[in-house]
Amino acid sequence: MSTKSAKRDDEPERGHPGRATPNAGLALNDAFERASPRVSPRGTSFVAVLIHAGVLLLWVGLFARAFFLRGLVAWSVGIAYVLYDTLLLAFVTFKTLPLLKAHREPALRGAMPTLGVIVAAYNEAAVLPVTLAALLEQEVAPHRIVIADDGSTDGTAALLKREYGLAQPPEGQASAFSPRYPTLCWLRLPHGGKAQALNAAIALLDTDAVLTVDADTHLARDACTAMCDAFAREPELVAATGIITPVCARTMTGRFFQWFQTYEYIRNFISRFAWMRTDALLLVSGAFACFRRDALMSVGGFDPQCLVEDYELIHRLRRYAVEHGKRWRVRVIGTAHAHTDAPGTLPSFLRQRRRWFAGFLQTQYWNRDITGNRRYGALGLLMMPVKAIDTVQPIYGLTAFALLLAFIVTGRFSVVLPISGVIAAKIVVDLAFHLWSVYLYRRWTNDRRGLRLPMAILASIAEPFSFQLLRHAGAALGWVHLLSARRHWGTQERTGIVDGARMD
Repeated sequence: MSTKSAKRDDEPERGHPGRATPNAGLALNDAFERASPRVSPRGTSFVAVLIHAGVLLLWVGLFARAFFLRGLVAWSVGIAYVLYDTLLLAFVTFKTLPLLKAHREPALRGAMPTLGVIVAAYNEAAVLPVTLAALLEQEVAPHRIVIADDGSTDGTAALLKREYGLAQPPEGQASAFSPRYPTLCWLRLPHGGKAQALNAAIALLDTDAVLTVDADTHLARDACTAMCDAFAREPELVAATGIITPVCARTMTGRFFQWFQTYEYIRNFISRFAWMRTDALLLVSGAFACFRRDALMSVGGFDPQCLVEDYELIHRLRRYAVEHGKRWRVRVIGTAHAHTDAPGTLPSFLRQRRRWFAGFLQTQYWNRDITGNRRYGALGLLMMPVKAIDTVQPIYGLTAFALLLAFIVTGRFSVVLPISGVIAAKIVVDLAFHLWSVYLYRRWTNDRRGLRLPMAILASIAEPFSFQLLRHAGAALGWVHLLSARRHWGTQERTGIVDGARMD
């Protein structure tokens, strides 16, 4: 990283960005109270109750069949799991057919939106330099970079003063801009969680768009350009996520989780493209996401009470759009790339997945009125019912596996043999979709690094008996932690993105 940044004509003069204006903060809070279904519940329709209760009662009925029936039907819960997952793969395959055609955007004419970047950081001194180096070396530099320091107690303060020349501001205020990097400032906050730190920075910024970047995420040099280009082309775009590649520690367990998570992320982003085409995309990755600031202010920013604040925010944006007659869009941008630290040990992986799933359950409950609601179009009639099934899909998967083991142990091979045939057929279907996803991903993103065909095939075959069970276990723990109202989720280690930077 260089120690000086060339100043552009549109950069601010060196000075003090001050503190978030009280009016902006109050406006954000007022908007949140009006827009949040957690604060202002919308009620629950009979259709929503029927859908959510139905998937749970169906599991009870199918599970009970294992104790009374013989043959393949005794494994009805597994058959239901396989059929549901196969139908989803077929839907995604159909919706991603346009990726087979090469598509180039015409040259953009007109002004690019101003971009403010928020790096929310809590005790991230080890990885923060990697993230900031990438931001400060962007092809098109952001107009503002705010380090939202959420009450860090490690060496973050010393790092910001030593390496970036930032003067420590009073708590609750922002520093003057860095004399070395004229767009960089430090917003020092009392510890209140990531969502509160993001909201404080949103109130401080005055840019057209806001890019949120986790402190353990490394952006490609053209990532900001790609995001700005997307928002300039589509005035109705209010939220977008880039393509993220996971990076794990270079240990034995890290390589295991790197292998499976790489392909998991590929399939997930291909699926997001499918839901984007259906105008029902709900998931952006807060580690690398961009929002139109006016839209954020309209819905009140991020929810501090949600375990997955980025996921919940998209629900609120979509709800607001329907309630106010707006044609807001949410997209995944295939040309905007980043690498993010991912868990490389079993305990850290399970901690991450239980928090994700518990936050997903929170959000599904708060927005249950959308499920089956025609007013919300494909979101209400398709996506939210799918999410209702997903609340118990891991339970279906774990139950199916447990029943298979029980049948083997008790010698019920008249059941095991036909089940083996179903599993073999499902592995073939999964392998086909896996290869389809990798092929489309390469065409869409032009990213071919580390995507070797033999390893992709092997991962697809091994996943149902290893990584997939771990994902389901993490989700089951999410149910336990949500129902027990536990709030402590443990501390995640950040090693992968640092190791990756050292190898560059």
